[in-house]
Order: sequence, then C-alpha cells, then structure tokens
Amino acid sequence: MRFLLVNPYYPVSETPSPPLGLAFLAAALEAAGAEVKLLDFVVFPYTKSSFEAVLKEFAPRFVGMTAVTMTFDHAIQIIQDVKQINADILTVMGGPHVTFCAKTTMEAFPELDFIVLGEGEATIVELAEASGKKCAWNKVKGIVYRDGADIVHTGIRKPVADLDSLPLPARHQVPLGRYRALGMPISMTTSRGCPFKCIFCVGRKMVGPRVRYWSPAKIVDEMEYVNTLNFHQINIADDLFTADNRHCLAVCDEIVNRKLEINWTAFARVDTVSKKLVDKLKEAGCHTLSFGVESANEKILRTIQKGISLNQVIDAVTLCTAAGITPQVSFILGLPGETPETLKETVDFGKRLKTMGVHHGFHLLVPFPGTEVREKSESYGIRILSNDWSEYHANRAIVETPTVNRKMLDDIVVEWENKFDEWLGEIKRRMESGEATPEEAWQLQRLEHTVLIYDLMMGSILEQKGFWHSGDQPVSQREAFKVLVGRIERSTQYTQQQIVHTLDFAITSGNLRYVQRNGASRWEWVDFL
Repeated sequence: MRFLLVNPYYPVSETPSPPLGLAFLAAALEAAGAEVKLLDFVVFPYTKSSFEAVLKEFAPRFVGMTAVTMTFDHAIQIIQDVKQINADILTVMGGPHVTFCAKTTMEAFPELDFIVLGEGEATIVELAEASGKKCAWNKVKGIVYRDGADIVHTGIRKPVADLDSLPLPARHQVPLGRYRALGMPISMTTSRGCPFKCIFCVGRKMVGPRVRYWSPAKIVDEMEYVNTLNFHQINIADDLFTADNRHCLAVCDEIVNRKLEINWTAFARVDTVSKKLVDKLKEAGCHTLSFGVESANEKILRTIQKGISLNQVIDAVTLCTAAGITPQVSFILGLPGETPETLKETVDFGKRLKTMGVHHGFHLLVPFPGTEVREKSESYGIRILSNDWSEYHANRAIVETPTVNRKMLDDIVVEWENKFDEWLGEIKRRMESGEATPEEAWQLQRLEHTVLIYDLMMGSILEQKGFWHSGDQPVSQREAFKVLVGRIERSTQYTQQQIVHTLDFAITSGNLRYVQRNGASRWEWVDFL
C-alpha cells in the first residue's frame, strides 16, 4: 500500500511551520505498514509535470491532501490534476474546511473520492486497509464518499481518547531543512480539544470539547528530540496550552527536572494564567505567550462568548512581563456588534498595551465554514462579502456590520502594516548610521534572508544553478561558492552583496552545504543535521 500525502501551497508571509498534521498521518500509516511519501508545496514549487513524474515513480494507491479554507483552492486543483494524470488513483482530503463543507465539496468536485472528517489518524489507516476490499467503505467511520450518484456520510468518529497511543509524528517525511533555512519555527502539541465556545472558531468542533493530553514524560521526550533539529524555537500548537494548570506545571517540571534548555512559545487565555504558572513557564524556557483578546468592547466579548474581561487582560500581560515572558495579544476586527466606536476602543486599547511593552496585532473576522458566526451570520448582523476561499486569510475584510464597512476595517489593518514597514525602515536607517543595536539589526537581516532564500526555493534556483559537472578535478568550497553567487546574481534581481550575505548565513547556520561526488559539484539544502 502506497500513500502520497500532500501539503498545498501556503504563503510564507503566514509564517508556516512544518506540517504537523500530515506528519501524524504519515506516522499512523507507516505504523500500519503503508509506504508513505510526503510532498510539501509550501517550500517546493508545484508544477503539474514534476508532480506527474512523482505519481508515475511512486505509484500511490491514494493521494491525500490537507487543507484549511485559505488553501482549499490549491488543494483541490492538485486533486483534479491527480485524476487527469491517473484516474485510478484514489483521492482524499481532510482538514477543517472540508470537514464542515463535506457535502457541497463532494457535489462540486467529482475528482474527490473521499473526505476524512475531524481527527484523521485512525480513519486514514482504516481507509487504506479497506481499499483492498470490495464495498468496504461503509464500514469506515468518519468519512464521506460516493456510491454511484449518492454521497454517503459514515458518521463522526470519536476522537482518540489515549493520545499516548499515537506514534510520534513522522518528521523524517517533512523537508525540515527548508523551514529551518527560512527561519520558521517548528511546532508540536501536548493536547487536543478546547473547552471554550468562541463563535468564530472551529477548533472545538474539529477536535472536541474535552481536552485530552499526552503524558508529560512523552511530551518532553518529543520536545527533547525536536530541540535537536536546530530550529530557533518550538511552538506549542495546542488550541489552549493553559487549559489545565496542572498539565502545564507537570510539563514544565519535567523540562526543569531534565535540565533542558529549550526556547518555546504557547497559546494561552488571560483567565488561565497566574503568577505561579508564568514563573514556572519562564523557568522551563517559555519566552512568549500569545493571547487572543479579540476586542476591547465588553459587549462584543460577551456576544462572541469569549468569557474574559479587560481587567483580566491587563493582569495577564502584567504577570507575563514581570516574569520575563513576552506577552503577545491579537485582536479580531469586524466581529458582531462592531461599530466605529468599538473599533476605536480596540485600537486605543492596543496602544495602551503597547505602552506596557506588549506586542499586538490585528486580524479581520473570517467566517470559516463550521463556525457559529457563519451559520448564524444574519442573526449576528454580519454580512459575508465573499465565498472566494483564497480571500479567507484574515488580512483583508470579507465581512461588514451595519455600521462598519470593508474599507473601514481594511484601513486599520493597512495602517498597522504601514507602521510595521516604517519600523523596519527606521531599523535600516539606524543600521546605516551605526545606531542600531545588534538585536534590531538582526530582525531586519533575518527578514531579508528569509525573502531571498524563499525566492531561491520557489524558483528552484539552487537545483538549476547549484549543480555542474566538475570532472575529476576537486573544486574547493570557496571556488564553488563564487560560482554559485555568480549564477544566482545573473538569474535574480538580488545584488552580489545580498546573495553573499544570505548564502554565507545559510552555510554557517548549517542549512546549506556543498558536496562533491562522482565528478559533480552540488549545493543543496540540508534536511536533517
């Protein structure tokens, strides 16, 4: 049994991390004896011809895609390409978007054979095993499939109760080196489930209201391993890491007792942190906590069922700052009940937090399929402006309220983006005058490295220009470096100085290497150290 898993394109501006969900699926399939291959089009360019070559060489029985709403269009295009290349390959898609749009998606796209609903590890294994049995699809819980002209829904599978029973994510299937070279973080999870009922979120409906946990020892075993992969930080990607303080403290104690030095971040709620907890988080290496505050208007907070107060926000960020943890706060603009006055409240509150040393940012409401705010948009006074899934990225408005239009929402985000660009410009000016601190300079340099490296990756520049036949005569790394710089300079808009600076950084950080074998010289990205 061969199963090809695919991660569709996702903009690098969204700070993607190695695809953890697909790594879990790959691990479950491998444990069941399947042969697995993973393609990641976040860090590799997609072309139909190169994809066809992989399909012919690997010859999978299944091609499985994951997709959030924003990436659905890319994902379904690849599904359609699969069927054009080989109609006998079975296609399957999972993720929150199709979980909550299953019937309409199947009706609209006949190239899609199966949808996996919710958590997918057990379902995907049973689906693979059933492919060799005639008429066995109806026995696989948690899928939607076709039976002639009918669309069959086999019901929701219960979430995995014992998370320790899951194999560790198959990160060896993921092109880790490319994410590391881009300066992206790596993620892991310590729990699944969310007990809260925010009307704009699909998390609770996707993974269930009961929070399930991996054991602290297994969590820190994985964290210790992930730390060897040389990423600059680990993001704990739980919907809410601080849902249970006992769990948090036990994980932190395990880290401290092992004397591990790990830089990591997590998501929290302002009503779930205390002095004891943030002090322990800091001791265990957590340097940033991210809080979703959403609005500074108390009525809106009640409407969206957030269940927090502004006093709790101030208390939480104050505790973090005192403990040496950086608090980050995010707001969602365009929520039900939004008015020009409530927008000003939120913007002003963000400015107040900034004076306290708190990083903050704005997103715009996205009515994702499956959310209460979408399903009851009329009763909430929300007008949805677009069902173009590519616009569901939270950076430009796709909803309006009776008194707040698209432009009003976009103007706030654009102003915030412009201020960020001005801040980067000021750092550049300070660098040129010699006034910038090393920390300031590095923020801009790291961003410049990311942009150049991403262009090299998505243009296949290294693969095209970083290989040549050198014969039996050895070519030193220094000589090969000059050749590579010259070839890239002629193929891109970057200056020689920019290329040298970025490539030197990639080499010294262990993400780019030079190899010589069989009469050929080659530069390549490093996956595993």
